[in-house]
Amino acid sequence: MTNIEYIKDKIFNLYKTNPKVHLNICMTNPKVNIKNDIAIIRGAYKNIFQIEETSSGFAKTHTFQYKDVLTKRIEIVELDLK
Repeated sequence: MTNIEYIKDKIFNLYKTNPKVHLNICMTNPKVNIKNDIAIIRGAYKNIFQIEETSSGFAKTHTFQYKDVLTKRIEIVELDLK
């Protein structure tokens, strides 16, 4: 099993069992900077997953690729990737 498949499995499991997660995101394009904030996994698909967060006061949905977790642009605290 490759690293991407492992991350997909973990995110699918979180989506099905406990979709509320804590996130750390630091991206420049689009500009998203979140530190240890609660978010909800709204969808997990073959190549992408969707997260809804409310750090700005209203709900925003972001779409990410699984490789963003692998390259550490996104950190889902509940995932144990060690």
